[in-house]
This record gives sequence, structure tokens and C-alpha cells, in this order.
Amino acid sequence: MASNANEPNSKEVEMGALLGNEGASKPNDTESHTTGQTDSEGRETYHPGKVITACSLYSTCSVGMVLVNKSLASSYNHLIDGNLNILLVVFQAITAVFCVQVCKTMGWVEYPAFNMRTARQWAPVNILFCFMLFTGMASLQHNTVPLVTVFKNITNIFIAAGEYYLFNKPAEFLVMVAFGIMLGGAIAAAWNDIYITGIGLFWMIGNCFSTAGYVLYLKFATKTVKLSKFGMVFYNNVLCVLFLLPVASAMGELRIFLTTEALHTVDYGIKNFFAGFVGFFLNFASLNCVSITGPTTYAIVGSLNKIPTSIFGWFLFHAQISSETWFFIAISMIGGFVYSYAKIKGSRNQSGK
Repeated sequence: MASNANEPNSKEVEMGALLGNEGASKPNDTESHTTGQTDSEGRETYHPGKVITACSLYSTCSVGMVLVNKSLASSYNHLIDGNLNILLVVFQAITAVFCVQVCKTMGWVEYPAFNMRTARQWAPVNILFCFMLFTGMASLQHNTVPLVTVFKNITNIFIAAGEYYLFNKPAEFLVMVAFGIMLGGAIAAAWNDIYITGIGLFWMIGNCFSTAGYVLYLKFATKTVKLSKFGMVFYNNVLCVLFLLPVASAMGELRIFLTTEALHTVDYGIKNFFAGFVGFFLNFASLNCVSITGPTTYAIVGSLNKIPTSIFGWFLFHAQISSETWFFIAISMIGGFVYSYAKIKGSRNQSGK
């Protein structure tokens, strides 16, 4: 369940990890109310140290999730006649449910038992997630990876616009400059691979809107659904299993798994459990990041995660990095620095009011 800019398999697997977290420190905390201060216009703000911690935790978990899934794929994909992308998401969601239930049993966290009313409140998150997952897979089948990266940067602009209209958080001028730098770098890196078909454009636009919708509704849900974040992790992953297991079965992935004896080993089970365990922490980090920083920063951090992912992939898996990718990494770092400076400057200006 982690994203990779180089291979479709690892990119598809990553999307399933964007699920939950726990921000509450009290076991009996059953609401997702945040604890930030408010500025002069009533918008919630947080101490910069808390924001940096949330972004760093999300980035670390996300990159770790990619690397774990790449290791899993490189070890077993050659044994499979097809792919198990959706089924891996299901396996890792089951592991997340197991982990959060262990935490509840030990008395470390508390959340209510499963009920349909709360499930219906949270279901739009999973529905949008499923659309994001499937349109992302289709996009990679009909478009080149560099072109997908271009559209991912356009999606960040959609998310910023949505955050302005839905949550009254206008983007600073330097934030828009950072978007322009990152989008320009992606276009320049993809310049020799820019070609698109009608069906490819259809799936890419669908992925842009479903991704933006997912991230924005995730922010809304963390504010309105009366659950602790661990409760959100529980519902998110339970619904993920209920929605995606039938799909994995219909696409033949469950049959492939059951008939491939090479996968029925303790080693494969342990590696999948470990991947799910890392995904559980990514669950924790994702909702924490989107709740504290907002959809735009969450999306930008996700885009910048491609930088350490590509570099670690180069060192650990000997993945080739083209000159265009190195150029994109450099430009993305510049855009990231500009964005960070813009948010720090904006935070200081709000504090000085």
C-alpha cells in the first residue's frame, strides 16, 4: 500500500495505505475533535513543531510502506501469473484491523463496536478511496508514468482550490509559486513522453477528481465523525475489506492466490503481516497529517515522498533513475522548500496578528 513513481504495481499497492491514525491521548476519547488554536478569522492553527512532526511521521511511514511493498513484490511477483494488487490491499487492511483490535483489547485505546450508522457516515471515504485506486490503476495502464506525475501535480492544485472553497483556507502567493515550480518540473521531465489518448485522458481526469475528493472528504470526516482516530482506523479498514475483497475475487486475484502454492509459505505470510503492520502506522500518520496540516499540505508531502522513495529504491533495489527523474527530483525539492517557507511565513504572520 505505498506509492512509487517508477512502477505501476508498487504505485497501485500504496494507495490502500492512506487510511487512519490516532491523535487522542485518552483511551476513552470517542470524538475526533482537534486541539489546535484558532486565528483571528476562526480558522484552526497548530504549533509549527506539531505540524513538522505530523508531516515527518507521515513521510517516514509512507516511504517505508513503499519500500516494504517493493521488497514484497520483487520477492514474489515472478511466481504469480498476474498480479495481486487489490488483494494485497485487503491483506494489509485485515492486519490493520487486527492491530487496532489488539490495542483496544489491551486497553490502550477505546472506540465503539461496529455499527451501521457510523459505517454509513464513514463509507464515502472508502468509496472515494476505491475510485482513486481503480482510476489510478487504469491511468497507469493507458498513460506513461511521467505524464501521470504531471496530472498528480495538477491534482494538488485542485485540492488547494477545494480547501479554499470548503474550509476557507486560501493559498498564499508563494504556495501557488511552489505549485507552479513543481508542475513545471514535472512537465519538463515528461516532455519527451507526453502523449495521451482519449481513454487515457478520461481515466486521468477521473483520478484527479477522485483523489482530490478523497483527500478533502477525509479532512471533513476527521472533523465531523464522532470517533477517535483509532476508531476511524477500525472503520476505514473494515469497510476497505468489505468493499475490496469482492472486487479482488471478481478480478481473479483471490483465485490466483489460492492456486499459487509458492505463496502458501510462512515467509510470505510474515512479510505480508509486516507490510500490514507498517501500513497500520501509516494509517496513524495519514489521518494525523491531514487533520493537523490540511488537505493541501498532506497532498504536497505525498508528492515530495517520491524523492526519498526514488533515492532509496536506487540504493536498495538498484532501480535506474534517468536524468529526467534526477531533474524532477531537483525541481521538486526547490518547490518543496518554497512551499515550506510559504507555510512558515504564513504561520508567523498569523501569530503576529
